[in-house]
Amino acid sequence: MAEPLSRRIPLDTGLTLHVLEWGAGDASLDHTVVLVHGFLDLAWSWAPVVDAGLAGRFHVVAPDMRGHGDSDRVGAGGYYHFLDYVADLHALLPAVRRARLSLVGHSMGGSIASYYTGAFPDAVDRLALLEGVGPPESADSAPERVRQWLAGVARVRARAHPGYATIDEAARRLRAHDPLLDEPLARFLAAKGTARGDDGRYRFKHDPLHVTRGPYPFRVATAAEFWRQIACPVLLVEGAESAFRLAPDDLERRYACFANRRRVELAGAGHMMMRHRPAELARALADFLGDARR
Repeated sequence: MAEPLSRRIPLDTGLTLHVLEWGAGDASLDHTVVLVHGFLDLAWSWAPVVDAGLAGRFHVVAPDMRGHGDSDRVGAGGYYHFLDYVADLHALLPAVRRARLSLVGHSMGGSIASYYTGAFPDAVDRLALLEGVGPPESADSAPERVRQWLAGVARVRARAHPGYATIDEAARRLRAHDPLLDEPLARFLAAKGTARGDDGRYRFKHDPLHVTRGPYPFRVATAAEFWRQIACPVLLVEGAESAFRLAPDDLERRYACFANRRRVELAGAGHMMMRHRPAELARALADFLGDARR
C-alpha cells in the first residue's frame, strides 16, 4: 500500500486528531475527499480503497475520530456525545480542505458526514454514505436509556480489557466479527489498530467508553431534518451481504429524504465494504466524485 502522510492536527474543540493524507504534496489535486470511518474503526481501514482507485485522482484525508485510532480521547469526566464528532469535523476541515470538498462516511461516519452536510449544505460538493443512514430506531424509554448508559460507563471504568497476547490473536478477533475479512488485511488492521501496553498485551486503540450505549437514541425524524437540507448529489452504497441492512421500507423512507440521490449495491460485500471489495468501492466512489483534474 502507498504510505500516506500521517500527522496530528490540534482542533479548537480541545482535542488533537490524527489524520492520514494522500496527495499532500500534489497541489494540482484541488478536490479534497474526506473519508470518515465508522464505529470502533480507524483511518487505516480506508487504505485499500484509496490504493485501489482514489490516490492520484483526489487529495484524500482520513481522520481518526475522537477516541479512535491515534486521536485523543476525551479524558476523565468526558463522554462521546454524537454531535461532538460533527464539531470535530467542522474544526478539522479548514485545516485540510482545498478548493472542492466531498465527504464519504461509513456507518457512524455516514451520520457524521450527513449531519455536517445538512448543517452546511453549501460547503460540500458531493456526499457518499456507505450504509450510513443510521441504525434501527430504539424502542427504549429515555429513563431506561439513561440507566443503561450509566451502568455501562460504570462497568467500563471498573475493569480493563485483558487484551491479546499477539497481533495474530487480535487479527483473529477481527475476523471472528467479520468473516468476509481476509487474513492479510486483518493482520494489517490489527497491527495499525492496536497498541502494546506496559503488560506486553495488545489492545485496540479505541476508548472502551465507545462500547457503552449512549444516553441519546437515534431518531429518524431528527436525522431527516439534516438530510432534507442536503443539496449536493448523494451516493448511497449498500453491501449485498451485509447483516446490518435496514428493513426495505425503513431504508426507502430514509433514502427518500435525499433530493439528489443515486444508489449502488456492492456484490460480495458486507457492512465493512471497504475491507471486502475495496476495488469495486473505489470505482463507485471515483465515478461519483468525478475527476479532480478536469
